[in-house]
Amino acid sequence: MIAAASLSAGLLFWHWATLTSLNFYVRFNNVPTPVQVAAAFWHELGDKRFYFHVLYSLRRIAIAYALASALGIGLGLAVGRSRLARAIILPYVEIIRPIPAVAWIPLAILMWPTEESSIIYITALGAMFPILLNTIHGVEQTPEILVRAAQSLGASRLAIFQHVVLPSALPHIVTGLAIGMGVSWFSLLAGEIISGQYGIGYFTWNAYSLILYPEIVVGMIVIGLLGAVSTHAVRWLTSPLLAWQRNPR
Repeated sequence: MIAAASLSAGLLFWHWATLTSLNFYVRFNNVPTPVQVAAAFWHELGDKRFYFHVLYSLRRIAIAYALASALGIGLGLAVGRSRLARAIILPYVEIIRPIPAVAWIPLAILMWPTEESSIIYITALGAMFPILLNTIHGVEQTPEILVRAAQSLGASRLAIFQHVVLPSALPHIVTGLAIGMGVSWFSLLAGEIISGQYGIGYFTWNAYSLILYPEIVVGMIVIGLLGAVSTHAVRWLTSPLLAWQRNPR
């Protein structure tokens, strides 16, 4: 109820600000009203091209996120458990991580043979770092007393990794996966806006170029909804991995 009331209040403020052309540092005189956005959204639902834009973005997210998850978790586990891997990999991570997705676009276009592959590369790169860093943190937070207890019982390094380190790191890995999904949408849209020909990011930027203000907001809302749904899906799919954390009822 509180969430619904909060969203309703925001919608009412948006409606009031656009109707009164509120101009208090932030200007609402050119912002479309909720009614105009709803009409534009209804119109786009009847256009097949709109669905192509959404499907292209979802396809890119699926490929890039799968790559980011595999690389982020794999490298994170290696860095967290191996001093050699940490010394080799972590300097690159700390240098590359602060570079925003937009800054990678010119180089990605030069590096990769197609625009599609460059967009997927930018998206995967952005999504990988939250997953990687959370995985490293999770491995490092493994209680040393549990590792020593397993060693005293004669457990091998592989057994310790499987039954002690990995379960301990899972909550952090799951958090990284959820954050990485959100970041992947941000990175994807940066790539689609600059070098894409299809996708919801391209749809939004094209609407701006054609001065179709309601369609801009439609694109933004669709991006937000897709990001929220995909992040929730990640949490739902990974929740069985953390079933052991739940308190018995």
